[in-house]
Order: sequence, then C-alpha cells, then structure tokens
Amino acid sequence: MGNEILMIVDAVSREKGVEKEIIFQALEAALATATRKRHAGDIDARVAIHRDTGTYDTFRRWEVVADDVVMEFPERQIRLMDAVDVKPDIQVGEFVEEPIEPVEFGRIAAQAAKQVIMQKVREAEREQIVNLYKDRQGEMVTGVVKRLERGDVIVDLGNAEALLSKTAMIPREGLRPGDRIRALLEEVKSVPRGPQLFLSRTSPKLLIELFKLEVPEASEGLITLHSAARDPGMRAKIAVSSGDPRIDPIGACVGMRGSRVQAVSNELAGERVDIIQWSDNPAQFVINSLAPAEVVSIVVDEEVHAMDVIVDEKQLSLAIGRGGQNVRLASELTGWELNIMTAQTAQEKGASEAQNAIQNFMQQL
Repeated sequence: MGNEILMIVDAVSREKGVEKEIIFQALEAALATATRKRHAGDIDARVAIHRDTGTYDTFRRWEVVADDVVMEFPERQIRLMDAVDVKPDIQVGEFVEEPIEPVEFGRIAAQAAKQVIMQKVREAEREQIVNLYKDRQGEMVTGVVKRLERGDVIVDLGNAEALLSKTAMIPREGLRPGDRIRALLEEVKSVPRGPQLFLSRTSPKLLIELFKLEVPEASEGLITLHSAARDPGMRAKIAVSSGDPRIDPIGACVGMRGSRVQAVSNELAGERVDIIQWSDNPAQFVINSLAPAEVVSIVVDEEVHAMDVIVDEKQLSLAIGRGGQNVRLASELTGWELNIMTAQTAQEKGASEAQNAIQNFMQQL
C-alpha cells in the first residue's frame, strides 16, 4: 500500500508539475475524510503519511478548550482539566490525539484523494500563474485570441490564459480566434476561481510600450517617451524628447517613410498617432500638443492648473477637434485643463473677471 501511494505521488507530481508535498497533504486530507465517514459520530481525525515509505498512521483527535467554555462539539473537543491528564503541558487550542485503526486506501479513499488532489493541483497551477506574471504587471504581452465569450476575448499567452474584456478592447475591433495581438497586462489577481490575468488594449501605456518596441532609440533610452493620450481606435498623441541634440525624436518615432508609426497604428486598429515634441515649459508643451492648430497666445492660471488658449477664429474648430477630441487629448497629454477660445472671447472673459474683481473689492469696503 505504501508503494502505491508513493507511485501516485510521483506520477501526479511529474504530470502536473506540482510539488510532492502538496500531493502528500491532499492524500492525508482525503484519508482523514474517509476515516471520519467510517466512524459513527462527529469525530475529528488526522492522517500522517511517512514520506519515505508511503505507510501512514491515523489518529482521532480532540481540540482542547477552556474549562468554562460550553463544548459545541463534544465528540471533537476536550476540556483543559481533562487534557492535562494526558499531556501535562498542553495549552488551549492544541490537540489531544489517540491512534486508531487506519482506513484502507481503497476505492472510496482513492476517489476522495483524486478530488482533493485535482483541487490542490488547480490551486497550485493558479498560484504558479500569479507568481509567473505578478512582476510583469504593467508590461506589454503578446498572445493569440483563443475564443470569444459573451463579448469578451480569452487570449492564450502560451502558458496561461488572460481576459481581454469588452470594455478594454478597441471599439469596433473585430478580433477573431487565431489573431495574434499585443496588449498591456493591466492586472494580476490571486483569486480561487475565474480569470487571473486582465489585459487592456485601450491603455495609453500600451502606446508607449509599442513605440519602445518599434523605436530602438526609445528602448535604448536615447529618446524619452513622456506621456500618451488616446481615443482608442481613432486618434492618439504621444510626447517625446531627446537629450541628444543630434537625434530628432519625432523623426525617429515616425521612421523611414513613416514605417515605425505605421506599425504602431496597424497594431491599434488604424489609430492615428500624433507625435508631439515634449517641453519642460508647460505653455510651449500645450502649444505643441494642440498641433496642427496654431496658437496665438496662452494665459496660464497655475492656481487651478488651467490654461486659456487663444487661437484665431479660423483655427478654433481645428484646435477643439471633432467632438472635442483634439483639446481633450492635448489636456490628457499635458495634464493641464485647457480652455480654447478666440481673442474676442478671451477679451470678454477678461472684462467680466475684471468687473467681478471690482465688485468684490467694493463689497469689502
């Protein structure tokens, strides 16, 4: 019987890639369950398998409770005053054990052991996935679309499956089984059931990671990719700079005949990408980010972290963009709240604010 247990442990360990100790513990739990079922009453049992021979000992056990506690499970509990007769130094919460006849490792025990083992194997496999990917959270991964489930996509990463939810997919992107895609590993969850790895194809960070992949100067640190903003599947902006005056960061990201930026755009379902020159001057950065619109002047309000951007009336619709897209992306890219207006509107706003200031001053007199 001992040899049979050792053979089971060895075979399952090799087949499933699970530590032998986990399988031994699963077998002990299954044999303890079989022991409890065989005996009449609500007893507690423990089984200890000898790791070298595969033989095992079985014990009935009682939990030690305080003398003044009402015993909820009399067949599984013992008062401290009685337990000290068996073991003088025993404490509350410990166990008194007594050897009993072990159950045979038969069909019922084997079936119970199989169920427990499979559960332990699944838990171990899920833990392995978490350990494998927890340090890669925030990185870009490559996978193959395996199947579609209620609008969500299950992606095979090679050694694990990940969930690309409908909300994290590029709108109107027709993914099909077999498609190879890149996505950002946004979250790794250690949960007993359900998905553990969560992907995103809408995250601005994915745009940055794609440029690192396509632009060697960026991956080598010669070009800095500062920030990105996206309207997934439609348009995006990315801010770049270089500390080396000999390197043109925008030209490097565009590539020969636009090859590099086109490769990024193709991966993102045709998303049009504007490459913006980053500046440590916030006003200049905003001017650059609103391209192709031309800015006449800017009024900076650092107190509320906002800027009034004045443009020519003919440039107003271009600066705002369709549905406010251009100014929204520029605002996300720079981190400033932007108010686009014409010179006349700015003048009216200035006059109104001046009038309000005068009124407030008069009220305080």
